[in-house]
Amino acid sequence: MLNFQHYLGVAQSIDDRLCVKVSHTSQYRLIRHFFRAISRMGDGMFWYILMLVIGVTQGYAGWMVCLHMICVGLTGTLVYKWLKQHTSRPRPFQVRQDVLLSGTPLDYFSFPSGHTLHAVAFGVVAVQAYPQLFPVVMPFVVLVGVSRVVLGLHYPSDVLAGAAVGYALVSLYAPMF
Repeated sequence: MLNFQHYLGVAQSIDDRLCVKVSHTSQYRLIRHFFRAISRMGDGMFWYILMLVIGVTQGYAGWMVCLHMICVGLTGTLVYKWLKQHTSRPRPFQVRQDVLLSGTPLDYFSFPSGHTLHAVAFGVVAVQAYPQLFPVVMPFVVLVGVSRVVLGLHYPSDVLAGAAVGYALVSLYAPMF
């Protein structure tokens, strides 16, 4: 018989160790500043500019893509805020003294990563509509997720959960667009 508690403990241990190791990379100034900039752009600036460029350059079809992005973005905000309130998982730096905090948290709880949720949701919508954006958008999506762990704000599992929720929302709205 499977011992789920054991496997959950192993997964938590891996999550904790990865979080500590990755956050320690922020002790290097160049890495810290690079991932702070990525995280800051992931706050919305990158996505707002991308939506504006798509809408202006692609006409009606572009504005429909923007509408899809707005729908997944607004729904994503509601979902991640609900999840954060109901899971109440503290951020790693709040419970582990060996996690280096190099960023500013936007709220109190860790699970899931809202930055990653939105990056995946916006990125997937944009790349599905305009595959030529892949070489710019998808590396940025990955860097946003990594930045959240490097800055000590999230566990890797928070980032994976945010990515999964973001992708699920894109899939949920896809038939409407």
